[in-house]
Amino acid sequence: MELQKIHWVGIIAGLVISGLSFLFMGSRFFFFILWFGILVGVAPFVFTIIQQTRAAGDKEEMFLEFTRNLVESVKTGTPISKSIINMKKKPFGVLSKHVEKLANQIALGIPLRAALQTFARDINNNTVSRTITLIGQAERAGGNIGEILEAVAKAVAMSDKLKKERKAAISTLTVQGYIIFFVFIVIVLVMQFYIIPMISGIVGTGSLGVGGVTTGGAQIEASEVSQAFLYLLLIQGLFSGLTIGKLSEGDIKAGVKHSFALIVLSFLISALANIFFGG
Repeated sequence: MELQKIHWVGIIAGLVISGLSFLFMGSRFFFFILWFGILVGVAPFVFTIIQQTRAAGDKEEMFLEFTRNLVESVKTGTPISKSIINMKKKPFGVLSKHVEKLANQIALGIPLRAALQTFARDINNNTVSRTITLIGQAERAGGNIGEILEAVAKAVAMSDKLKKERKAAISTLTVQGYIIFFVFIVIVLVMQFYIIPMISGIVGTGSLGVGGVTTGGAQIEASEVSQAFLYLLLIQGLFSGLTIGKLSEGDIKAGVKHSFALIVLSFLISALANIFFGG
C-alpha cells in the first residue's frame, strides 16, 4: 500500500495524541488517550483497505456490464477491436477511464492482446485478469468469437451471482458474529467488575482491594487487571472481525472493516466501563 497524504496525517495525529497521553500518566485516562491515539493512526489505513475492497467489487460489477455490451456488439458482426472502440464513451463507472484507454490503444494500432493485458494490469483484479486472458486467447485462436465471448460473459455473470448469493446466505452469520462478540464483552465486564471483587474475600483465592489484587503475597494493581481485560477484548475483536469477513465475503481483507469496528467498540466500552465503574 502506497502511503498517501491522509496516511501521514493519521500517523502524525496518532503520535501527537499518544504523546499527550503521557501527561496523564498514572491516571485512569492514560490508556484511554493512548489507545485512542493508536486508533487514530491506524484509521486511515483501515479506511483505505475498505475503499479498495469496495472498489474491487465495483470493478467486477462494471466489468460484467462491459463484457455484456461487448458480446452484444460482436454478435452483430462487428469485429471485437471495433466493438471496443465503439464503447469508448459509454459509462462504465470506475472502469470508464480504463475502457477509454483500451479503446485509444487499439485505435493507435496496438495489438488487441497487448492492449487487453495492459487493461487487466491497470484494473488489478483477479477476476478481470482471468477473463481478459480468456478473451485474448479466444481472439488469438479464432473461431466464433461471439459465442466464446458469450460463454465468458456467462461465466463472469455466474461468478458474480454466486458471490452475491453466498453473501446473502451468510449475512445471518455476520449478525451472529457481532451478537456473540457483544455477549463476550458483557461476560468480560461482569468478571472484571462483579465476579473478581465478589470472590476477593474467599480464603486462598486472593483479595481485591482498592489498590488491586493480592495473590500469594504479590500485589497486582487494579489498572493492570483492567488492561489485561482490555487486551483480551481487542485481540478477540481483531480475530472475530477477520473471521466474519472471511465467512461473509470469502476474503480476510474484507474482514478488516469488521475488525476495526469491533476493536473500536471494545475500546470505547471498556474505557467507559472503567471510568464509571472502576472507582
